[in-house]
Amino acid sequence: MPKVVVIYHSGYGHTQRMAQSVAEGAGAELLAIDADGNLPEGGWETLNAADAIIMGSPTYMGNVSWQFKKFADASSRPWYSQAWKDKLFAGFTNSAAMNGDKLSTLNYLFTLAMQHGGIWVSQGMLPSNSKAALRNDANYLGSYSGAIAQSPSDAGAGEMSPGDLETARSFGERVAAIAAKFST
Repeated sequence: MPKVVVIYHSGYGHTQRMAQSVAEGAGAELLAIDADGNLPEGGWETLNAADAIIMGSPTYMGNVSWQFKKFADASSRPWYSQAWKDKLFAGFTNSAAMNGDKLSTLNYLFTLAMQHGGIWVSQGMLPSNSKAALRNDANYLGSYSGAIAQSPSDAGAGEMSPGDLETARSFGERVAAIAAKFST
């Protein structure tokens, strides 16, 4: 069974809740970046041992949080030794606005994965975009690059859209299934 790790930063709990859904779907280990942008003890070793790394960050001001960026900059050490080359990568994000420039965050995560020589896994899910579609449907926001969610700025993490959380869970399942194909 491939080892999948979900590494994420969450400022207000929404991205953490999304990370938990992704990890549930993938059967993955959660690895949180703390409020100072640091990994827990053994975090780098956990990432080095992973077959797939799913990265998550809230979208703040059109990109990843500074805490996630600190982690990304610190990943230059495994980059230099090509420790993550040929690993599977995927990404997810959440913001308060319906669009919120979430694609900029996914593009940043994609670029980081490509710099590490990784292989990107897309969302792989059609959007819910018919007239009958409801906000709580899976992939209602219509992302192909990775999983995205929208949480109103005055809503707590417990109020996240069930459809967004289902999108995240299904996304985790997809990454794990592709990782299993790569490990055979």
